[in-house]
Amino acid sequence: MEINELKEKANQLRADVLKTVTNADSGHPGGALGMADTWTVLHYEFLNDKPEDPGWEGRDRFILSNGHTCPLLYAVLADKGYFPKEELDNFRKLGALLQGHPSTAKGTPGVEFSSGSLGHGLSFGSGVTLAGRLNGQDYRTYVSISDAECQEGQTWEAAAVARDKELGNLCALLDYNDSQIDGKVSDIMDVAPLVEKWESFGWRVIEIDGHDYGQIENAYENFRDNSSRRGKPTVIVSHNTLGKGVSFMEDDPAWHHGALSSDQMVQALKELGVGS
Repeated sequence: MEINELKEKANQLRADVLKTVTNADSGHPGGALGMADTWTVLHYEFLNDKPEDPGWEGRDRFILSNGHTCPLLYAVLADKGYFPKEELDNFRKLGALLQGHPSTAKGTPGVEFSSGSLGHGLSFGSGVTLAGRLNGQDYRTYVSISDAECQEGQTWEAAAVARDKELGNLCALLDYNDSQIDGKVSDIMDVAPLVEKWESFGWRVIEIDGHDYGQIENAYENFRDNSSRRGKPTVIVSHNTLGKGVSFMEDDPAWHHGALSSDQMVQALKELGVGS
C-alpha cells in the first residue's frame, strides 16, 4: 500500500472505532485513535498472518496489553476478514463475540491474549516469544503497551526477562501519549525519561513520531532487519496524540473513555474524511 492509501485506511479504522464505541454507548476511543497510524502500517505492511487461518502456527503474534483500546483491534481484525464486520455492532453486548476488553474465552479470531488489568501483556509476550524459539520457529511477537503501563513494576520485570533471555524477535510498541484515565501521565506518575530507561534495561530503542509514516515504516523495517531468535529485544517509543484526527478529542484525557453525540459524530467523520 502507498502512504496515501495507508492514511486513508487509518482514518477508516478511526471511523470504525468511533462508530463501534458510540453504538455501544461505552468504550475507550482516545487511545485507539492515537495508535491507528502505527497499527495500520504494522497490520497491513509487516505483520505475517493469515486471517483465513487464525491459528496458523507460523503467524506473527500481536498482543494487545492496553486492552481497553480493543475497538481498534476489532476494527482491524474485521477489516482483514477475521470475522464479519457486522460483529462490531454487537460490541460490549452481553454474550457477544467482541467484549469491552479482549478475551480468548469465546475464541475470538485474531485475539491472542485476554487483557483488561494493565501491565501483563509484555510478560505474556516474552513467554510467547521464548516458546517460539524453543519450538524452532521464527515468528515475531509484537506487544502493544502504554506509557501508563510503564508505571507498573511488572512491565519492567518483563523487560528484564526479555533482555536476559535475549528475545530478539520481540518488539514492544509503546503508545507514548502522556494520557491516562485520570489526566496526564506526567502529572500523575511521570515515567520519563522512557528512552533512557529502556536503554538501561538492555533494549534496542527506536523513538518515532507515531503519525509520521516514514518514521513508522523505518522503525518496523529496523526491527525486522535486526530481529533474530537471540538478540536484543526492541521497543518502539511512539509519540502519539490521544484522539488523533478529531479536533475536539485530540490531547484531551477526558476522551480516554466515552461515546460521541450524534453532532460530534458528524463532525468527527467529516474531519476524518470518511462518509457516514
